Parts: sequence; structure tokens; C-alpha cells
Amino acid sequence: MIRTTPSNGRSRQAAGQHTTTPHAPAPPATASPASPWRALAVVLVGAFMAVLDTFIVLVAAPAIQADLHASAADIQLVLAGYQLTYAIALITGARLGDRYGRRRLFLTGTVLFALASVGCAVAPDPGSLIAARLAQGLTAAMMFPQVFAMIQVLIPAPQRPKAFGALGAVIGMAAVAGQLLGGLLISTGFAPGFSTGSSAGPLGAAWRSVFWINVPIGLVTSVLVLLWVPESRAPKARRTDVPGALVLTAALFLLVVPVVEGRAYGWPWWTGCSLAASVLAFTAFVLVERRVAASGGAPLVRPGLFRTRPFAVGTALVVTAYAGINSFFLVLSLTLQDGLGADALGAGLVYTPFAVTFFVASVVAGRLTRPRDLHSVRAGETPIGRRVLQGGALVAGLGYAATITVVAVAGRGLTPWALAAPLVLVGAGNGLLVTPLLNAVLGNVGPQDVGTASGVLATCQQVGGAVGVAVIGILYYGALGGAAHQDTGAYGHALATAALFNLALTAALTALLPLLPDTTATARPDAPARRANTSAESGT
Repeated sequence: MIRTTPSNGRSRQAAGQHTTTPHAPAPPATASPASPWRALAVVLVGAFMAVLDTFIVLVAAPAIQADLHASAADIQLVLAGYQLTYAIALITGARLGDRYGRRRLFLTGTVLFALASVGCAVAPDPGSLIAARLAQGLTAAMMFPQVFAMIQVLIPAPQRPKAFGALGAVIGMAAVAGQLLGGLLISTGFAPGFSTGSSAGPLGAAWRSVFWINVPIGLVTSVLVLLWVPESRAPKARRTDVPGALVLTAALFLLVVPVVEGRAYGWPWWTGCSLAASVLAFTAFVLVERRVAASGGAPLVRPGLFRTRPFAVGTALVVTAYAGINSFFLVLSLTLQDGLGADALGAGLVYTPFAVTFFVASVVAGRLTRPRDLHSVRAGETPIGRRVLQGGALVAGLGYAATITVVAVAGRGLTPWALAAPLVLVGAGNGLLVTPLLNAVLGNVGPQDVGTASGVLATCQQVGGAVGVAVIGILYYGALGGAAHQDTGAYGHALATAALFNLALTAALTALLPLLPDTTATARPDAPARRANTSAESGT
């Protein structure tokens, strides 16, 4: 059995206690592909689809509502249902990949995701569309956590920051492409093989193309997975923790539903009760997992996983970071289309500066945070990995502050492209932040926990996004009041109010980052062997 220690780039073989150098890492228990980067590129397509479908429906929502004669509550469920089932099933999906094979789960999820997309595309009424979106979220949860696990298994430790940089860039590009691609598909009226317009029947409306596009991508990806992606499992196969999965599902359901749906229903009494019950449910989950571990079983989330400071602090950072990213996209889209009069395509094009700078910053961050000898860091100096994260939070904060300033100066003369310059800063900051943050969270997780840890991390992204959207929705709609569409002054004021929330989140990130140990520097050659050995054997 091989165990890798990402923090110092070395690995140990349990039987012979043999140590390899960072340049020659021990192979995983399963065969590696001839080109791990080719395999990674294939699975990143699945990650792209999963993230894309979180955002692409934002642009299509008005067309969906008009074509299906859906109510506001129906549209809210179309948007939130995907995120809800996605968040609920992520950890279980990761665990199933550990046990039954990550390629198998990824392939199954990809095929089922394509089928669920067909269900969305042909839905004749709001209820059918909501049901298909719930299924789509479940299948995305089968795909996405396998990507994190495959990076840890396939990519040598010194090159993992580059791989996480690619993943971070894909996540950011998918979020922006959701706006741009959705606007392009809807504005051109593209619906493969069918006529467009609401009068053309259930297969004809242009909004359906945002779901049809997943079908050819999913089919091609499935074929490439079979050809290029090797199978891998956790070093020790573990049974699924059914009680833990059920309690965690209930806890996440009780948390996510009220924060996503509460505003639409005017925050009735049941939202507070549900949030209070979620605290009890999470407490019950911890007790169940401890009991499973004490009895010699395999808990869904190993209790000791959160005792490692990089993972515990890192997950808090991920929740905070994604609460800001998702919420800002939502209010910016609403402002551009409803407030400033941009069409779906025009709103998507405004995101281009964000996309470009996010991608460039992600690549730069991946290169800056490659493992290096601690001799390159002077005594008392902040390690470069943490400096990049801090720089990202600072630049993103400047972008949100610039947004507030531009809105205040422009007043009723605000135009969509006036927001392009602040978006450059927001994109660059988030690119520097998200990319190394992924590596920092998983950098010290052992191979026996990598699948579960990746599921926890992906769940934190979805929960953070849902909570951020709920909070910023209260601020944004509260500031907007009863303003009419294309009331530029009112929508600008609401955007500036919401940006204050994003600015506060970057301040929280800055405060949390000093608590995150740097995982991008390798151990000194003369460092005590005991520390490295303990890390390898504990898997942390």
C-alpha cells in the first residue's frame, strides 16, 4: 500500500519503509496513465459541466418562466434544486468513488448527467423541469468530487499546484461561461434539430438549448474517459456509512433549503425552525460518526479529518470565498439585465474581463505556489503560498471597492461596460485566491481520506454559495425596494450595497488566512525525519 505525503513531496511504502525523492514519487496502488495530464484534461470537462449548470440557468430563467408560464417559486426551485441535491450528495459521491472506483463513478455520473439534461430540455411543465434539475444535481455530485481525488492520485506531488491551478481556472471559466454561453444560445435561438419559440412545442423554445448542449459534451467525455482515464480506489476499501449519509443529508437539507428559499417566501417561521434543527442535525452527525469510528467501522467523514488545521481552516476559507463569488455573480447579472437594460448576450460579454483575468491569475498562482525548499524563505517571512492567498483577497477586495466607487460616481449614468474595470480586479483576485486555496485545503490530506475530503470541500463550495446568495439577496432586494426595471440609479445603489457584503467577506478571508499553515513549501533536507514519518503514517 502506498501513502503519499503531499506536504513534503515524499512518499513511504508501508512494507519496506522505503522513501522516494520528490522527483520520483511512488506510484499509486493502481496503474498510472501514460499521460496523467491527458486524463486530467478529460475529467476537467466534467467539472466544467457541473459548475456551468449552476450559472447558465441564471441567464435562461426569464425565458423559462415565460415559456412554461412558471411562477416565481417554480423558477426559484429550478435554480436552487440543482444546488441543493448537488450539495447534499457530494460527500456520498466521493465516498462511493473511493470504494467502487473513481473512474467508474465519474463515468456513470457523466452519462446520467447527460440523460438528466435531456429530461430538462424536453420538460413540458415546471414540475417536470424541477424534477429533472434535482436529478441533474445528484449526477453532478457523482462527477465533481472524483476530480479532486484523481488530481491527488494521478499527479505527482510537486506538480499538484499546477493541476489545482487548472481546476481553479476551469471553475472560474465555467462560472463566467454560464453567463456568456447561455446568453449566446438564447439570443441566437439555437435549439438543435428543432424550431424555436414558445409556440413550437416542448422541444422548440430557445432556452432548452442550454440543456441540450450538455448531451454531446457528455457523450464525447464518456468515450474519452474509457480511453484515457485509469481506475483508482482508496488504499483501503470501506463500506458506505448509511446512517452517517442519512443524517448528513438531513442536516444539509435543513440548512440549505431555508437559506435558498427563505427570501422567496418572506422568511416564514419554518425557516428559523429549519436552521435551528440543522444545528441539532449536524451535532447528531458528529455523534454518529464518532460512534461508527469507535465501533471499528468506516465513518462517512473521519472525525480526525477536521483536527488537521490546514483542512479545518481551509474549509472555512472555501465557504467564505464561494459565498462571495456566487453571490456577486447573481446580483451583477440582475443589475446588468434588469437595471441597465442589457440583453442576455450583452450581460454575458461584460463578464469577459473577469474571465480573462481569472484565467491568467489562476495560471500565475499555480506557478508561484509550486513546492519549494524552505531554505528559499527567510526567517520570519510569510511563505509564498500564503502571500499569494493574501494578495488575492486584497485584490478582490479592491475590485469590490472599485465597484462601489464606480457606481457612486456614475449615478444614473451607469452603463454595463463601466463595470468592466472593477471586474478585472475581482477576477484577478479570485484567480489568485481560489487556485492555491484548493491545494492548501487538500495538500495535507492522506490518500485514504482524499475522496471524502474532496467531497467535503465541494459541499462547502455549494453551501457557501447558497448562503452567500441568501444573504446578499436580502441586502440587494432590500436596497432595491420596489424600483421599476431599468431604474439605473436604484439598481446601481442595490449593487453597491451588495458589494459591501463582498468587501466584508474579503476582510474575513484576510483575517482567517494567517491561521492557515503553508503547504506549498517542502520540508528541509535536514528536517527531523520523525515529523515527516508521522505525517505519512497518519495520512495528514
